Amino acid sequence: MFIYAVRARTVKFFGLVILVCALVLGVVIFGGEASVSASASGGEIDFSGIKTNEDRVKFIESFGLKVDSEPLEEDAFAMPENFDRVILGYNELQKKQGLDLSKYAKKRVTRYTYKVTNYDYEGEVMANLFVWRGKIVACDVSSLDPEGFVLPLTLVDRASLK
Repeated sequence: MFIYAVRARTVKFFGLVILVCALVLGVVIFGGEASVSASASGGEIDFSGIKTNEDRVKFIESFGLKVDSEPLEEDAFAMPENFDRVILGYNELQKKQGLDLSKYAKKRVTRYTYKVTNYDYEGEVMANLFVWRGKIVACDVSSLDPEGFVLPLTLVDRASLK
Protein backbone atom coordinates (compact mmCIF):
# COMPACT_ATOMS: atom_id res chain seq x y z
CA MET A 1 0.00 0.00 0.00
CA PHE A 2 1.29 3.46 -0.91
CA ILE A 3 0.36 6.60 0.96
CA TYR A 4 1.11 9.99 -0.52
CA ALA A 5 0.60 13.20 1.41
CA VAL A 6 -0.06 16.43 -0.47
CA ARG A 7 0.88 19.62 1.33
CA ALA A 8 -1.02 22.85 0.78
CA ARG A 9 2.21 24.35 -0.59
CA THR A 10 2.32 21.70 -3.34
CA VAL A 11 -1.33 22.34 -4.26
CA LYS A 12 -0.68 26.10 -4.44
CA PHE A 13 2.36 25.55 -6.64
CA PHE A 14 0.49 23.39 -9.16
CA GLY A 15 -2.48 25.76 -9.06
CA LEU A 16 -0.14 28.62 -9.94
CA VAL A 17 1.44 26.60 -12.77
CA ILE A 18 -2.01 25.82 -14.19
CA LEU A 19 -3.05 29.50 -13.93
CA VAL A 20 0.07 30.71 -15.76
CA CYS A 21 -0.38 28.06 -18.47
CA ALA A 22 -4.02 29.09 -18.93
CA LEU A 23 -2.98 32.74 -19.15
CA VAL A 24 -0.34 32.04 -21.78
CA LEU A 25 -2.71 29.78 -23.73
CA GLY A 26 -5.37 32.50 -23.65
CA VAL A 27 -2.93 35.04 -25.04
CA VAL A 28 -1.86 32.67 -27.81
CA ILE A 29 -5.46 31.86 -28.76
CA PHE A 30 -7.07 35.29 -28.38
CA GLY A 31 -4.13 37.62 -28.89
CA GLY A 32 -2.24 35.82 -31.62
CA GLU A 33 -4.27 37.04 -34.58
CA ALA A 34 -4.67 40.64 -33.49
CA SER A 35 -2.34 43.20 -34.90
CA VAL A 36 -0.86 46.01 -32.87
CA SER A 37 -3.28 48.90 -32.94
CA ALA A 38 -1.55 52.19 -33.35
CA SER A 39 -2.73 55.53 -32.18
CA ALA A 40 -5.27 57.47 -34.21
CA SER A 41 -2.49 58.93 -36.35
CA GLY A 42 -1.46 55.44 -37.50
CA GLY A 43 2.10 55.84 -36.20
CA GLU A 44 4.12 54.09 -33.55
CA ILE A 45 2.65 53.94 -30.05
CA ASP A 46 3.95 56.60 -27.67
CA PHE A 47 3.97 55.30 -24.08
CA SER A 48 5.39 58.54 -22.65
CA GLY A 49 3.86 61.90 -21.75
CA ILE A 50 1.24 60.40 -19.44
CA LYS A 51 1.02 62.97 -16.67
CA THR A 52 -2.69 63.55 -16.02
CA ASN A 53 -5.89 61.55 -15.79
CA GLU A 54 -6.93 63.00 -19.15
CA ASP A 55 -3.70 61.66 -20.69
CA ARG A 56 -4.42 58.19 -19.32
CA VAL A 57 -8.02 58.14 -20.54
CA LYS A 58 -6.98 59.45 -23.97
CA PHE A 59 -4.31 56.74 -24.24
CA ILE A 60 -6.78 53.95 -23.44
CA GLU A 61 -9.42 55.36 -25.78
CA SER A 62 -6.91 55.57 -28.64
CA PHE A 63 -7.32 51.77 -28.89
CA GLY A 64 -11.09 51.97 -29.32
CA LEU A 65 -12.02 51.33 -25.69
CA LYS A 66 -14.40 53.60 -23.80
CA VAL A 67 -13.74 53.98 -20.08
CA ASP A 68 -15.22 55.87 -17.16
CA SER A 69 -13.54 59.25 -16.79
CA GLU A 70 -12.12 58.54 -13.32
CA PRO A 71 -10.09 55.49 -12.26
CA LEU A 72 -11.70 52.93 -9.95
CA GLU A 73 -8.35 52.36 -8.27
CA GLU A 74 -5.01 54.09 -8.00
CA ASP A 75 -2.32 52.04 -6.29
CA ALA A 76 1.36 52.97 -5.92
CA PHE A 77 3.80 50.16 -5.13
CA ALA A 78 7.42 49.13 -5.57
CA MET A 79 7.97 46.69 -8.43
CA PRO A 80 9.69 43.61 -6.96
CA GLU A 81 13.35 43.02 -7.68
CA ASN A 82 12.85 39.32 -8.40
CA PHE A 83 9.79 38.37 -10.41
CA ASP A 84 7.74 35.33 -9.47
CA ARG A 85 6.08 33.12 -12.09
CA VAL A 86 2.91 35.19 -12.22
CA ILE A 87 4.77 38.43 -12.90
CA LEU A 88 7.04 36.69 -15.41
CA GLY A 89 3.93 35.47 -17.27
CA TYR A 90 2.43 38.96 -17.16
CA ASN A 91 5.72 40.40 -18.43
CA GLU A 92 5.53 38.07 -21.44
CA LEU A 93 2.22 39.74 -22.29
CA GLN A 94 3.89 43.13 -22.00
CA LYS A 95 6.75 42.13 -24.28
CA LYS A 96 4.19 41.43 -27.05
CA GLN A 97 3.45 45.14 -27.09
CA GLY A 98 7.03 46.33 -26.77
CA LEU A 99 7.13 46.83 -23.00
CA ASP A 100 9.34 45.10 -20.43
CA LEU A 101 8.72 45.29 -16.69
CA SER A 102 12.17 43.97 -15.81
CA LYS A 103 13.58 47.43 -16.52
CA TYR A 104 11.52 48.77 -13.60
CA ALA A 105 12.51 46.34 -10.84
CA LYS A 106 12.60 48.14 -7.48
CA LYS A 107 11.01 51.27 -9.02
CA ARG A 108 7.86 52.79 -7.56
CA VAL A 109 5.06 52.54 -10.13
CA THR A 110 1.40 53.47 -9.97
CA ARG A 111 -1.38 51.26 -11.28
CA TYR A 112 -4.51 53.00 -12.54
CA THR A 113 -7.59 50.83 -13.10
CA TYR A 114 -10.46 52.06 -15.28
CA LYS A 115 -13.82 50.40 -15.94
CA VAL A 116 -14.27 49.61 -19.65
CA THR A 117 -17.81 50.32 -20.84
CA ASN A 118 -17.80 49.08 -24.45
CA TYR A 119 -16.16 45.64 -24.36
CA ASP A 120 -18.46 42.87 -25.63
CA TYR A 121 -18.24 40.54 -22.63
CA GLU A 122 -20.76 39.31 -20.06
CA GLY A 123 -18.75 40.32 -16.97
CA GLU A 124 -16.91 43.45 -15.95
CA VAL A 125 -13.83 44.47 -17.92
CA MET A 126 -11.05 46.74 -16.68
CA ALA A 127 -8.16 48.58 -18.31
CA ASN A 128 -4.97 48.82 -16.24
CA LEU A 129 -2.11 51.25 -16.78
CA PHE A 130 1.15 50.97 -14.85
CA VAL A 131 2.91 54.34 -14.92
CA TRP A 132 6.41 55.33 -13.85
CA ARG A 133 7.48 58.99 -14.12
CA GLY A 134 4.93 59.82 -16.81
CA LYS A 135 5.61 56.72 -18.89
CA ILE A 136 3.41 53.66 -19.29
CA VAL A 137 5.51 50.61 -18.36
CA ALA A 138 2.69 48.05 -18.64
CA CYS A 139 -0.94 48.05 -19.75
CA ASP A 140 -3.68 45.47 -20.14
CA VAL A 141 -7.37 44.80 -20.53
CA SER A 142 -8.77 42.13 -18.24
CA SER A 143 -11.99 40.66 -16.94
CA LEU A 144 -12.73 40.31 -13.26
CA ASP A 145 -13.98 36.75 -13.65
CA PRO A 146 -11.79 33.97 -12.21
CA GLU A 147 -11.94 32.20 -15.58
CA GLY A 148 -11.65 35.41 -17.56
CA PHE A 149 -8.88 36.92 -19.65
CA VAL A 150 -5.92 39.29 -19.60
CA LEU A 151 -4.82 40.84 -22.91
CA PRO A 152 -2.23 43.44 -23.83
CA LEU A 153 -4.04 46.78 -24.24
CA THR A 154 -2.40 47.57 -27.57
CA LEU A 155 -3.54 44.22 -29.00
CA VAL A 156 -7.25 44.66 -28.27
CA ASP A 157 -9.28 43.26 -31.14
CA ARG A 158 -11.70 46.00 -32.18
CA ALA A 159 -14.21 43.30 -33.13
CA SER A 160 -14.60 42.68 -29.36
CA LEU A 161 -15.94 46.19 -28.83
CA LYS A 162 -19.60 47.22 -28.79
